[in-house]
Amino acid sequence: MIDGHALVYRSHYAFIRRPLINSKGINTSAISGFVRTIWEILNDLKPDLIAVIFDPEGPTFRHDEYKLYKANRDKQPEDITIAIPYIKNYGRFFRIPSITVDKYEADDVIGTLAVKAEENDMIAYMVTPDKDYGQLVSENIFMYRPLGSGEGHEVMGVNEVKNKWGIDNTNQVIDFLAIMGDASDNIPGVKGIGEKGAQKLIQEYGSLENIYDNIDKIKGKAKEYLEINKDNAFMSKYLATIKTDVPLETNFDAYKIEPIDRNKLEEIFIELEFRSLAKTILGDNEPKIIQGGLFDNNAISSNDNNEALIEKTDYQIAKNNFDNSEKKYFLIETGDKLTALIAKLNSLTEFAFDTETTSLDANIAEPVGLSFSYQNDEAYYIPINKDNSSDFLSHLKPLLENKNIKKIGQNIKYDNLIMKWQGIEIQGHFFDTMIGHYLIEPDLRHKLDILSENYLNYHMIPIEELIGKKGSGQLNMADIEVEKVKDYAAEDADITFQLKNYIQDELKKENLLSVFENIEMPLVKVLTEMEYNGVFVDTEFLHEYSKILEKSITDKELQIYEQADTKFNIASPKQVGEILFEKLKLPYRWKKTSTKQFSTSEEKLTELGYQFQIVNDILEYRKLQKLKNTYVDSLPKLVNPKSGRIHSSFNQAIAATGRLSSENPNLQNIPIKDEAGREIRKAFKPRNEDFLILSADYSQIELRLIADMSDDKAMLEAFNNDLDIHKATAAKIFNIPLDQVTSDQRRQAKTINFSIVYGAGSTNLSRQLEISTSEAKQLIDSYFNEYKGLKTYFEEIVQFARDHGYVTTKLGRKRKLRDINSRNSLAEVKC
Repeated sequence: MIDGHALVYRSHYAFIRRPLINSKGINTSAISGFVRTIWEILNDLKPDLIAVIFDPEGPTFRHDEYKLYKANRDKQPEDITIAIPYIKNYGRFFRIPSITVDKYEADDVIGTLAVKAEENDMIAYMVTPDKDYGQLVSENIFMYRPLGSGEGHEVMGVNEVKNKWGIDNTNQVIDFLAIMGDASDNIPGVKGIGEKGAQKLIQEYGSLENIYDNIDKIKGKAKEYLEINKDNAFMSKYLATIKTDVPLETNFDAYKIEPIDRNKLEEIFIELEFRSLAKTILGDNEPKIIQGGLFDNNAISSNDNNEALIEKTDYQIAKNNFDNSEKKYFLIETGDKLTALIAKLNSLTEFAFDTETTSLDANIAEPVGLSFSYQNDEAYYIPINKDNSSDFLSHLKPLLENKNIKKIGQNIKYDNLIMKWQGIEIQGHFFDTMIGHYLIEPDLRHKLDILSENYLNYHMIPIEELIGKKGSGQLNMADIEVEKVKDYAAEDADITFQLKNYIQDELKKENLLSVFENIEMPLVKVLTEMEYNGVFVDTEFLHEYSKILEKSITDKELQIYEQADTKFNIASPKQVGEILFEKLKLPYRWKKTSTKQFSTSEEKLTELGYQFQIVNDILEYRKLQKLKNTYVDSLPKLVNPKSGRIHSSFNQAIAATGRLSSENPNLQNIPIKDEAGREIRKAFKPRNEDFLILSADYSQIELRLIADMSDDKAMLEAFNNDLDIHKATAAKIFNIPLDQVTSDQRRQAKTINFSIVYGAGSTNLSRQLEISTSEAKQLIDSYFNEYKGLKTYFEEIVQFARDHGYVTTKLGRKRKLRDINSRNSLAEVKC
């Protein structure tokens, strides 16, 4: 018995930060999660009977008794409203009955079915993440709770429910909820009594009724809270009790498992672009590679004499399992064939190309081959080896450096960098399908195989089929037979070429073509140059500094042991928590972790550091260890043996905001705030006397931008008069003359300026300034009173986002905000 709405909501919010959006713009998170759970149930439990139960659309009998029942619920998210008809179709095509009973929630229908099933000597499973169902669990009735993505499920019987709630029998779940209430359903409970208090009362008195029968024996505040909230308590028990006598005709034969409707399921899988689910549920219909005819008349698409040198026996036909298009992939391994291909490519205005290499790191990789495509379903693969490398690449150099031909690629920066290490400077306009899709859907994934499935309904050859799965046994592309590499490599170029027009049309429709052509594509070449040049790091300096840090760490370790009066593993959060909060009895005012341990996060320890030296020393120990392990000892290992420099990778398509990121190593995160961190920066030096390191920074760029965008007169006036913006802000919010602003007031104003621009509220600001929340709120109110234009802009941009579902930068970059109109908090949604 599947709680339909609960499962839909759980599936939707499981992907709330990275929703599954198909090429039609439909959020398929709820649908995908629901279908996967259904399939898991059919395969794992192999039930004889199955049904999905949905809540009715109108009010239920609980609303008749208590008008405020579920009154705090937000409107159902639009994505879920769109998903439910698909989900009900899936139910029909899986041949699973769907049940809705007017005036009764799914809980009540499931409760009734579960009890009747038990009466008929059946084992019943209630499929739901909702904890309230624990009250129904018995020797023959179980909860089947789907867990997080990829984590499977748990089955809860009587003992599991009793242990979870700390009760003697499962019926007491109702009494527990009567006292605790349920915020998600707006069940009031007994205000003032928390989980531990409720648990203690139930363990001592057994039921809500018995608690009130013995109210005179209860002491202190608990008695007061119970007396004040007596009506609420009994109303809450009524609301929390799942009905088991819903007027429902029970014909269990109607719920028998039937064969799925494969044809209808296939149609809906294709419509929603669920390729992997289709493969899992309908079986393996992967594209099959078959040998083409020896003299197929369609082998060469042009009558050009040069192309005739590419023989018809050099291709195979790949059948696409969705549209049965023919794939013609040619192997170019002789000089004559290469000359013919280059002649054709030189006559074009654009082509797609891709490189196959020995490594994902373009700065150490060697090319294994190049593939080219200039029309749909046709591509050419040129293998590169030690015998033909210099000859083939020298012939390809003029083609790739031809400024009049647009080069199409998927993550073309990588291919550009590979060629640059081979002495080839790729010229002409670029079109990167990965970057294009990133602009259109910055929150989604941009891998070629995903784009192929979403836009072309085509399932590509997995790389694992060629080189095996990750691990010690994985092969190198250079070790694979050329014939096998050909189909994989040529397919990359072919699919990239086909995607170009789809991506370009989407960029035009979304008004993003200007950002793509004027910012992102020129930036590819800039980043290629940056990555290729890299940066010199003085490894000897770092080796010496590592010894200094090692001594500082040892000294700090001894200081901590002395204060704790014992030795322990300072790197272990568990042991640190036990020493600080059990042995030394330092105050702990936060929730424990999910594993019931003390949290020793940096944020929490920093709050204690002002009072206790040992906490400061532990924080300092952690910082020194991180500097040593993450930077000082790691940076020398990243030096490229070919260049003697470090070559970081700069990513355009990672941060959804459009911000660049850096990895291997992250050069944007080299410490600077303290002396130990600044020492590390001394290791970055010019590579020789012909070079220098230039540091450039915008002056308060965020504030200048926000002043311009908001057209705030007071802020613009400060910048136009060349005033110190932080000092000017301090003068305004503290209502004092500019020349009387103290350094501390300027520091506070600077914090306020940047915090408010980035959306910080009074709680966040109070922590940064170490003031009360009420004082922080007063500062924010004063700030917006002085910068009224800024306040108006904030309100208008939020309203624009609500009206349109996105915001844009001044240059046109778009950020979609699909859930901008949902006030649902993940913690508050009843799932």
